[in-house]
Amino acid sequence: MMQKSESLPTQEFIDIQSIEDGVIKLKSGTLRKILLVSGTNFALKSEEEQGIITYAFQGFLNSLDFSIQIFIHSRKLNIEEYLSKLEERETQEENELLRNQIVEYREFIKAFVSQNAIMQKRFFLVVPYDPIQIPQAGLDVAEKITGWFKSKSAGEGEAQKENLKEIQEQLDQRVDQVIDGLNQIGLRAVPLNDDELIELFYNLYNPATTEKRGVEIGGEESR
Repeated sequence: MMQKSESLPTQEFIDIQSIEDGVIKLKSGTLRKILLVSGTNFALKSEEEQGIITYAFQGFLNSLDFSIQIFIHSRKLNIEEYLSKLEERETQEENELLRNQIVEYREFIKAFVSQNAIMQKRFFLVVPYDPIQIPQAGLDVAEKITGWFKSKSAGEGEAQKENLKEIQEQLDQRVDQVIDGLNQIGLRAVPLNDDELIELFYNLYNPATTEKRGVEIGGEESR
């Protein structure tokens, strides 16, 4: 008779240890920062402009001495709130002609979305930092990595906090280099803060719920 396996908590399947000060700490001891990057309609550019952008992007990649990850998050756009606002505007409009136009527009949008899924795309770039690349003299690498987030004596704890601070500064330097490189191509990039990172991972792990609730990356519109 087969034994029923116990279900594991979701955290067991996620490689994230913590998110703090915009830095993702993985269980392996490596660090990540995620940038939200603006897009550009490459297809509408002239052939000369496309060549310039391609050459600039190639130069940007060649300027990096570390790996990066680029990913696109696509999901169905929720417009229920937008339709509700149109309906509210309709009830407030006193001009009959304008009210009828709002009704027709709202019905058109509703019918169009029911037949054509409107997808929303966001572009992200992951900047990594692996502390194992810079072991301190006199410290065993494995001991250094595994000991960062463990409770130690006061002196050791302060030393490790200082060490982690230096590592995060190295990560920030990489982030600044990436942002500067993207700016030269005409792309804006901003690091996600803690709340935005949590929201992003919620979106990734709960796509159906996200589409239903219309969860957004906070603050994107104001950037």
